[in-house]
Amino acid sequence: MQLQRVWLIVRSGSQAAQRQARRCCEDLRSQGVQVSVASSGASSNPFPGLLATEPCLPDLTVVLGGDGTVLSAARHLGPLEVPILSFNVGGHLGFLTQERKLLVLSTSSSDDNLWQRLRDDRFALERRMMLEAFVDRGDGVPEGDEPEDPASDGPARLHRALNDFYFRPFLDELSPTCVLELEIDGEVVDQFRGDGLIIATSTGSTGYAMAAGGPILHPGIDAIVVNPICPMSLSSRPVVVPPRSQLAIWPLGEPSRRVKLWKDGAHATVLEPGDRCVVQRSGHCALMVVLQQSPSYYRTLSHKLHWAGDLTASEPSPN
Repeated sequence: MQLQRVWLIVRSGSQAAQRQARRCCEDLRSQGVQVSVASSGASSNPFPGLLATEPCLPDLTVVLGGDGTVLSAARHLGPLEVPILSFNVGGHLGFLTQERKLLVLSTSSSDDNLWQRLRDDRFALERRMMLEAFVDRGDGVPEGDEPEDPASDGPARLHRALNDFYFRPFLDELSPTCVLELEIDGEVVDQFRGDGLIIATSTGSTGYAMAAGGPILHPGIDAIVVNPICPMSLSSRPVVVPPRSQLAIWPLGEPSRRVKLWKDGAHATVLEPGDRCVVQRSGHCALMVVLQQSPSYYRTLSHKLHWAGDLTASEPSPN
């Protein structure tokens, strides 16, 4: 990998991430690398500004934060095929991030120096499936906040997500529930009455979908998880569908029963009854840099979710 230009994306409000960013910035600039530093958070999105003002795309984006900071970077940079290297600095679970101890090696003078490892191509690139969605208001014109072609300045027609899209009632004080009709590949499958509906990737199966009782899917599986949130029916269960499936979601009910669409936990748009939201696999993947030689997804699950197993067998068996 060439390291001529690097973007450092830092979680807003995290002093630990800011300190680490300063160290990385000093180290990279001392090696002649052009570095741009920007903060990312719930109220700050640096990517439109970076994409509009920077002369060219970076060779690498380093994210210092938690999963939320990574998801924001993936939505903007995945379609542009910019590799993302992330470290859990100031975050929480960190399912998508590398171990922080690997970042400490960035200032080392040994062959294990982080930047030298990247230059020597001693890493792997993991392609994570993404989702895209557009809203049809009945006029036949797709609506979103990103152009279909990320390399163009065309009209905004798509929403993108690495983890999930989910639908929730717009006004909780009016009613905590909504009614959503689901159509898969042109066939009406179910009407969900409850707190909402989650459409997730395998990457997102350990996020909101898991919290709502959905299955955990290995990220090597390309599939789409359909998971109702607190359904008012025992027959409404999570289902996993093939990645090429096209899902359409229709809010039903009175005009006041509006529904919010969220992407990776960020607000996307509002749907009126009669609007149609189509969710499908994106034509682009998020490129995630993996430094560990033998990463174990199951070890990550065990560590992040505090799996303990049977209380009478605290140690793994010899088998």
